Amino acid sequence: MTDPHSPPALVIFDCDGVLVDSEPISLGVLTRGLNQIGLAIDIETVRARYAGTSMVSIMQRVADEDGIRPPEGFSERVKAETLRAFEAELSAMAGIAEALAAFRLPFCVASSSDPVRLRCSLTLTGLLPYFDGRIFSSAEVARGKPFPDLFLHAAARMGAAPATCLVIEDSVPGVQAARAAGMRVAGFTGGGHWGHDRTGRDLSDAGAACVFTAHADLGRIVAAG
Repeated sequence: MTDPHSPPALVIFDCDGVLVDSEPISLGVLTRGLNQIGLAIDIETVRARYAGTSMVSIMQRVADEDGIRPPEGFSERVKAETLRAFEAELSAMAGIAEALAAFRLPFCVASSSDPVRLRCSLTLTGLLPYFDGRIFSSAEVARGKPFPDLFLHAAARMGAAPATCLVIEDSVPGVQAARAAGMRVAGFTGGGHWGHDRTGRDLSDAGAACVFTAHADLGRIVAAG
């Protein structure tokens, strides 16, 4: 059995809310869109219900739980508006570029975002060179988070055993997916959408081994496994 305190063989980063501070932007766009199609919901509820999940999963839940079937083209319009907002507002998380530059072990990104949004986010924030060729999207697997498929896919592509991987996640579905994949996971609450609880109690309850708020601590978190 892998020593739970040994350094990981691979670090898998989520993107939104971990590498880039995108969640306040994208959740705001999604909230406005859902309001427009008749779902009375605020951004905090949208965060609690949908952060960390794919648009496909969100639309299915809106249909199943709220009885609202979004009109044709709704998802595409939300995605397009989100990308326009990213071009104007998106930034990398403070300290992440410096932390990645200092890394001395393999790492990749595995995100619920579709490939276009994922690559756009990394390009706009200058982080693409760190991950080019090691970018994995939920579009590549049958089931998105909280299922383990995406993280298992990323580990397999990177040639790492799941038990040797450390996932950096900011959402409950992401933490659940990592744990279901048999991976260690650290919760990150430095994003703008975590202002309500920097302690990340929800992430700890979901199975995160630790929670941190600044990428200046990333090296220590990784070294501790």
